[in-house]
Amino acid sequence: MPKQTTRFVCQSCGYGALKWMGRCPECGEWNTLIEEVTRKALSAPQAGALPPQAPQPITAIDARRYPRLRTGIGEFDRVLGGGVVPGSLILVGGDPGIGKSTLLLQVADRLGQEHGTVLYASGEESTQQIKLRADRLSVTAERLLLVAENDIEQIEEHVRAVQPCCLVIDSIQTMYAPGVESAPGTVSQVRESAARLMRLAKSTHLPVFLVGHVTKEGNLAGPRVLEHMVDTVLYFEGDRHQTYKVLRAVKNRFGSTDELGIFAMQETGLAEVANPSEIFLSERPMQAPGSVVVPVLEGSRPLLVEVQALVAPAYFGTPRRVATGCDYNRMSLVVAVLEKRLGLALGARDVFLSIAGGVRVTEPAADLGMAVAMVSSFHDLPADARTAFIGEVGLAGEVRAVQQLDRRLNEVARLGFTRCLVAARAAGSRHLGAGPGGPPTLQVLGVETVRAAVEAALPPVERR
Repeated sequence: MPKQTTRFVCQSCGYGALKWMGRCPECGEWNTLIEEVTRKALSAPQAGALPPQAPQPITAIDARRYPRLRTGIGEFDRVLGGGVVPGSLILVGGDPGIGKSTLLLQVADRLGQEHGTVLYASGEESTQQIKLRADRLSVTAERLLLVAENDIEQIEEHVRAVQPCCLVIDSIQTMYAPGVESAPGTVSQVRESAARLMRLAKSTHLPVFLVGHVTKEGNLAGPRVLEHMVDTVLYFEGDRHQTYKVLRAVKNRFGSTDELGIFAMQETGLAEVANPSEIFLSERPMQAPGSVVVPVLEGSRPLLVEVQALVAPAYFGTPRRVATGCDYNRMSLVVAVLEKRLGLALGARDVFLSIAGGVRVTEPAADLGMAVAMVSSFHDLPADARTAFIGEVGLAGEVRAVQQLDRRLNEVARLGFTRCLVAARAAGSRHLGAGPGGPPTLQVLGVETVRAAVEAALPPVERR
C-alpha cells in the first residue's frame, strides 16, 4: 500500500516542515504553510525523470533535425530568439486580464496553420468559452484542438493519441497529478505537474507553453523551482487599461533575455507594433519643459522614448522622489549630481520622473536625458524638441560613452531629429542621415559634462 505522509509546505518558496508554523523560516512570509498529504509508492520511479538513454558523443548529435518553429508573429519570435525550440518548456506569466491566453491562442492558431496539430488544454475555461474568444480573434485553424482538462495523466493520454506539434497548458496552477493528494495550485501539485510536463516535452521533442499566474507582488505564483525547471520565462507586462503591452524574456536558454516584443491590444486581438518609436513619441508635447527624447536599446532593437520630469516645490518636510518606468537609484544619483555639480537646489523640491509609453528603462544611457529633463523642468525652459540625448552620467558630473552608439544614432536620424548630444569621447566627427528624400542630416555633438549638455540643450536665457 502506498505510504502516506503529511507535511506543511510554504506556498511561496516550497519549504516543507513536519508541523505548522506562523512564519516560514526560509522566506520569512507569514501564514503561507499549508498542510499537504502525499501518497507515493516506494518502488515508483521519480516523477519528472527522463527515459534512460545511452551516452553519445557531442559530435554525433544532430540538432538540425529539430529546427525552430516560427509562429509568424515577429514580435513573439524575436523574444524567443528566432522561434520555438522543439522540446522546450515555455512559461508565460502576467497580471490577470493582460492577455496571456489571447496571445497563446493566436500563437496556437499560427502554429496550427503552418506546422501541424496543436493541442490547447485549459483547466480554467470550457471549450465553448475558448471558442467565443477564438471567434473574436478570427482563429480558424482546423488543426487547433481544444480540450477542457486539468488532469495531467489525461492530458498525457491526449498527447499520445493526437501527436501534436505543440501543447498549450492554461494554466499550470489549475493542473493536478492524481498521485499527489493536495489541491491544485499548491506547491506540490505545481511542482509535480511541471515535472511531468518537462518529461513529456524532453522525451517527445514537444514544445509546451505554460500559462502562469502572478502574485500581488508581481512574481510568478508557486514555487521558485518552477522557473528553474522551464527553459524560458516570459513576462507579459503593461497596464491592463493601456493599449500597448510588452512581452519580455527574463530567462531564455535558447536566446537572449534582452529582447522585447511590443503588442497593441485591439478588438480583434493582439497586433504587432512594427514601429514602436513612432508610437511612443506620437503624443509627445512639443516645446514642453521637462520633456526630452532618449534612444535606448532593448536587445538588438533601438527605441526612442520620451523622458518626462517635473520639479515642483515641496510643501511638506521631506521632498518626494517618484520614478516611473526607470530605476529609482539612477534617478537619485542624477539628482545628487545636479545638486553638487550644477548647484540646483533640489533638496527642497519634489522630483517626479516618468518614461512615457509604459516602457521600463534600466540602462545608464538614459542618465543624460534624465538630467536635462530635470534641469528643463526646474528652470521651466523647454529643451530643443529636435535634439536627442545619449550618455551615462558619472559622479563627477562627466558624460560617459555607451555601447552600440551607431545603432542608436541611426534610429534618431531615421525619425527626423537634427541633433544628438553624446559623450565627447564617442562623438568624433560624424553626420548621419537617411539618404536622399529621408530625414535631415543628424549632427552629433559631443559634450564632456552635464553642465555643457544643459548649456547646449536649453535656450541661452537666465537660469536660476
